[in-house]
Amino acid sequence: MTLKGKEILLGVAGGIAAFKAAALTSRLKAAGAGVSVMMTESAAKLVAPQTFYALSGRPVRLSLWTDPTSAHPHISAAKDAQIFCVAPATADIMAKAAAGIADDLLSTTILAFPGPILLAPAMNRVMWSKPATQRSAARLKEDGFYFVGPETGRLSCGDDGVGRMAEPEAIEKAIDEILSGAAPSGSAD
Repeated sequence: MTLKGKEILLGVAGGIAAFKAAALTSRLKAAGAGVSVMMTESAAKLVAPQTFYALSGRPVRLSLWTDPTSAHPHISAAKDAQIFCVAPATADIMAKAAAGIADDLLSTTILAFPGPILLAPAMNRVMWSKPATQRSAARLKEDGFYFVGPETGRLSCGDDGVGRMAEPEAIEKAIDEILSGAAPSGSAD
């Protein structure tokens, strides 16, 4: 892996798979990467921002309006990282990104980010299969976004099917592949 010294921006959207983003943060940090985390308001209700602060060693960005480190947190975060990974990427954040909607810190930073963006979708199997979600995914792929997953398996709601977020190891591997100039081997078609 070539993550040592790389700067990674991790966006955490409000899905139950947000707990896996904590494990991903830990893995990336252990690999020598610098990890900066931003969370949606919904994500912060599922996993405490302090968890990501402890794992990354950096303050967590939560809002366009309350970031004490920058008057333009979406711009400064976008300038500082080499890759932007959104895990979990919910149906909501994918729809916003596909439509160019920028109404919170995460969606605004997606628009401001000049480098590669990797999405790790996570949602219920019915939500993933909806035409609107599939249109969003197709549009994002056309726009050059990378995907890892979703995987098939047991979902938090008890269903089995496609919609499970890729495991932190697979996401870490995809980040490494993208930064090395290769398309991730686990990209969804």
